[in-house]
Amino acid sequence: MAAKKKKGQLSLRFTEDERIPKLMGVLLLFFALYLFIAFTSYLFTWQIDQDRVFHFSWERLLDSRYEMANWLGRLGAILSNFFFYYLFGLPSFLLVYLLVLMGTALIRRISLYRFTSRIRYTVILLIFLSVIFEFLFGTFGFPWGGALGDTINQWLYRFVGTAGQIVLFGTIAFGLVVWRFNPNFDQLSFGQAMQEIYFYFEALIQGKLFRRGKPGNLQEAQAKLRPGLKAQKRINTNTGTADGQEEGDEFDEEEDMPLPDVEMPPVPALKGGQLAFDLAKAANRPPVANSPADLELEMGFTEPQERQPIVENAPDLNLQPLDLAQEENPDHSEPYDPTLELSSYEHPVLALLNDYSDQKVEIDREELEANKDQIIETLLHYKIEITKIRATIGPTVTLYEIIPAPGVRISRIKNLEDDIALSLSALGIRIIAPIPGKGTIGIEVPNKKKQIVSMKEVLMHEKFKKAKMDLPIALGKTISNEVFVADLAKMPHLLVAGATGQGKSVGINSILISLLYKKHPSQVKLVLIDPKKVELFPYAKLENHFLAFLPNQDEPIITDTTKVIHTLNSLCIEMDNRYDLLKKASARNIREYNDKFVQRRLNPQKGHKFLPFIVLVIDEFADLIMTAGKEVELPIGRLAQLARAVGIHLVIATQRPSVNIITGVIKANFPARIGYKVTSKVDSRTILDAGGAEQLIGRGDMLLSVGGEMIRLQGAFIDTPEVEEAIDFIAKQQGYPEPYFLPEYYGDDEPPGQSDLKYTDLDEMFEDSARLIVQSQHGSTSMIQRRLKLGYNRAGRIMDQLEAMGIVGPSEGSKAREVLFFDEGELERFLADLRARK
Repeated sequence: MAAKKKKGQLSLRFTEDERIPKLMGVLLLFFALYLFIAFTSYLFTWQIDQDRVFHFSWERLLDSRYEMANWLGRLGAILSNFFFYYLFGLPSFLLVYLLVLMGTALIRRISLYRFTSRIRYTVILLIFLSVIFEFLFGTFGFPWGGALGDTINQWLYRFVGTAGQIVLFGTIAFGLVVWRFNPNFDQLSFGQAMQEIYFYFEALIQGKLFRRGKPGNLQEAQAKLRPGLKAQKRINTNTGTADGQEEGDEFDEEEDMPLPDVEMPPVPALKGGQLAFDLAKAANRPPVANSPADLELEMGFTEPQERQPIVENAPDLNLQPLDLAQEENPDHSEPYDPTLELSSYEHPVLALLNDYSDQKVEIDREELEANKDQIIETLLHYKIEITKIRATIGPTVTLYEIIPAPGVRISRIKNLEDDIALSLSALGIRIIAPIPGKGTIGIEVPNKKKQIVSMKEVLMHEKFKKAKMDLPIALGKTISNEVFVADLAKMPHLLVAGATGQGKSVGINSILISLLYKKHPSQVKLVLIDPKKVELFPYAKLENHFLAFLPNQDEPIITDTTKVIHTLNSLCIEMDNRYDLLKKASARNIREYNDKFVQRRLNPQKGHKFLPFIVLVIDEFADLIMTAGKEVELPIGRLAQLARAVGIHLVIATQRPSVNIITGVIKANFPARIGYKVTSKVDSRTILDAGGAEQLIGRGDMLLSVGGEMIRLQGAFIDTPEVEEAIDFIAKQQGYPEPYFLPEYYGDDEPPGQSDLKYTDLDEMFEDSARLIVQSQHGSTSMIQRRLKLGYNRAGRIMDQLEAMGIVGPSEGSKAREVLFFDEGELERFLADLRARK
């Protein structure tokens, strides 16, 4: 028995000996070098050796009378002829690459599983090139594609013919490019295509086309490769240092897109005419953006961002918030990437949205001339002369700018608003006297044929694609037919009001879709409150991507008034917690805080974490005020006054703009307001503090008031099926394991740890959960969910019951709850007493 045990131990040590895989790696490298020399020699000696190899037998392998011209003798000639003539032809050199790849992996003790994707690509490329080379050069005698390529080509020729082969090979080549690089063809111009082709050829020459890790899409490759290529061009070989680019320097004229600057490490002195500098590492180091919220959208790219230097000797530089990032960045020298946990996330594509370009109307010159003449004639009736008139055509409204003659009072023209409307037989004439920033008076006249502004058209525009904003929202088009994109983070809160059926719900959807198309789930979270229960329910599918709600909440969309009150107070707790983090980090706002966290200047072990923006959307605010009153108004007032600095922003919509709904506290803290069509001037003044909303024409026609400036917009239209398709596109992707939970809140009538729960009201898994918690001394909802195989909502309710019964303590944020029972016997006595009292 002892002998057997000793033999088993020896065998186990043999398999665990790290020298074995290293020796196997050395052996693979030897085979790679041997085949490379044999293959290279075959290119020059194949005509001499081929006849000898054909008449050669393995019995004569050791016979010295048979000589070969191959550099590696008879064995080299036989092996190279076997791979070139009978198998793959010239692409057999890819086998050398595979042997080198596997050999170096074994020597470095790296699992071959990490290279599965690269090996698969290489094998497919080996077969495809064998067929292509035989098709193109098969008549020149040299075995370009080998017997494999020749056999497949002959079969394809009999099956589809020569023309069919050309089409098939082109399609396969294009498919391989799409499979390997996943390029973005949305709005791809010829110039951009040539730029991408040049870029990849240059990257291939530099030897960086195959990078470690999972292959990303075309834009990820650009972001990682281009900084290194550009930095290499700027290395000063005379001084041995890398020239940095100061702010304001111009980029190369050859490049269509400016490239972000890269901070280069010191370059050693020249050695033999070459720089001793690892350019590949510098190229793979991603630049730090102004804001971690500025990520490129799938359909386009963002503008260059200034690089902020990483502070040396930072106390927390060796800490890493994510385990996934620790594997890829063991020395923590790179900035923290908040999107790393969902690195495979893709933004929705524009093809999901409808295009209404076929419904665009042509400019009616006759209508323009008739309206212009009618305006001039009406003003002349009242002895008002003008010196100039000019028309600006918008999607639904045309703006006529007039310059009155000297001595004409503006108030006289303003008072003729109804008379001009009567003469033009138009509804909704609006006079702007004067237009801010211009020495003209504006008369807005609705078009007889109105144009639909599609959400797709707005999102395709460069203003949105290149927007360097924290929370960009695409609202629609201005009266001059220009796309209007605003930053919700700078508003910082938005009030939306108007009569029923004038476009509020579509406007809310356009705001939410803008954020979904532009932002990563790690950068923004949505708190959706919908008392009507039917407007925002499609967004419930984004529970594990973009939504935030209370831990004990059954539905991610808040509809119950009591839950609304708890959610608003929970947001106040979240706001206070964020202010505490900002205070510890010596940051004035969320951008400064996140910049410090990205640069690894904050310690995650001290509670610091990356803070996403939180957008609270309330679809029908009037109903909440009518049912809850001060309980809703007070937390809304607190959030409106204080939450902007910590990244919590409010979007409130209502169809009843009365003074008891939109109170003075709310109006004072909502400088940005959108007014849709209302029935009276009083309602317009309640919303915008100015008239004009009563003269709108409806169907998305709006007035946006920001900082005292009034802008008329035609809202972007997006239909419910489009919203659902975009949401489904996101929901089908991998999300976070858990939703983003807000801090727990207990009302005055629900103090924690006290409850009138009876034994019959407890969940049937309550006792098993209590035993599990006490045995492990770890009060975690996720552990109950995982160990007892329950849904998270049910596990959350059980945790609330455990707290109510005094088994665990109150919630402490992301930390596990305190377990108040230390002995299983004590717990069993408590449960027995609880059962006896039922």
